[in-house]
Amino acid sequence: QVQLVESGGGLVQAGGSLRLSCAASGFAFSNYAMGWFRQAPGKEREFVAYITYNGVTTSYLDGVKGRFTISRDNLQNTVTLQMSSLKPEDTAVYYCAAGRSLIPRREHEYAYWGQGTQVTVSS
Repeated sequence: QVQLVESGGGLVQAGGSLRLSCAASGFAFSNYAMGWFRQAPGKEREFVAYITYNGVTTSYLDGVKGRFTISRDNLQNTVTLQMSSLKPEDTAVYYCAAGRSLIPRREHEYAYWGQGTQVTVSS
């Protein structure tokens, strides 16, 4: 069965760093683009970053550019999100997802979703 399992969330102070990981199984990971989304309480889920199937192309939400880095390891079937200079506005549940198109930017372009991991940034 298809599984995407996020880990690495937690509580950090503003200015700190966290590294989120997503372990994938049950599908051809190396054939899929991967993305990260986040959702804060009472807010819509929003795109954070994606990386193409071969890791060549990445894209980021404007508000996280220069602070977040997405990467993948197709040998270990994992995708990561390195987050630095964290702000209280980054507080949300973070989800990884597998894209059904080459450059998935919208939620409907993703086939599989993880359960999410909580990131809380204190001021």
